[in-house]
Amino acid sequence: MVFLGNCMVLHVIRTEPSLHEPMFYFLAMLALTDLSMGLSTVHTVLGVLWGFIQEVSLDSCIAQAYFIHGLSFMESSVLLAMSFDRYIAICNPLRYSSILTNKNIMKIGVTILCGSSLLIPLAICLRFLNYCHRHILSHSFCLHQDLIRMACSDIRFNSIYGLALVICTLLVDAVLILISYILILHAVLAIASREERMKSLQTCVSHLRSVLVFYIPIIGLTMVHRFGKQLSPMVHVLMGNIYILFPPLMNPIIYSIKTQQIRRRVQRLFFLKIS
Repeated sequence: MVFLGNCMVLHVIRTEPSLHEPMFYFLAMLALTDLSMGLSTVHTVLGVLWGFIQEVSLDSCIAQAYFIHGLSFMESSVLLAMSFDRYIAICNPLRYSSILTNKNIMKIGVTILCGSSLLIPLAICLRFLNYCHRHILSHSFCLHQDLIRMACSDIRFNSIYGLALVICTLLVDAVLILISYILILHAVLAIASREERMKSLQTCVSHLRSVLVFYIPIIGLTMVHRFGKQLSPMVHVLMGNIYILFPPLMNPIIYSIKTQQIRRRVQRLFFLKIS
């Protein structure tokens, strides 16, 4: 479902000329990030759930942890870019096309992609740690938190640098998204017509749902890791799989249902009659 949904969104945006707009370019980035998350975890997640895989090499585990965390940071940045898109569209519509040009969108995409390189020092440090504690992962995939928990070397750099990255990416992105929606709400409330206010807010509904779908599992998984040491391992496994699978599964559904242009194109794709 993850692969089908995100590939469908990418295909619709690529083949429909009317969707070649900034908002849908950012949506394509989101779908590509979700698709990459699925590709980076499918082999271990399905392997563990089907009983084919019982262990993973250290190098493969570090590589998977790098991609999972890097793609999470990228998705957070894409959601921030999408909130900026909505802010410009609602608060400064006359300058929308001059600000979000194809060149600027490409620059934003490259910046988001380069941001994942900040994780390289963590991956290098993980390779040279000594792992003397029980080699049992909490999830059917590898996370940085799991790997440093098994290490008996000095992990202060990993802990401090990892925390700094989370604060500078996920937390800052979340705060900026919140600020953008406060400004959007302020601009919308200044509109005299109730119908126009509702129309403006409707353009933000899909993005808000994607933000919640992304951040709620991350917060839940963080809480389980931080405070749930006495919880059943099943809770850790469940929260981990929700964190990995829920956003990539839900984002195509959210945008296919709530975005009229995509919904109509999907209906045509499956030869359904548009009522």
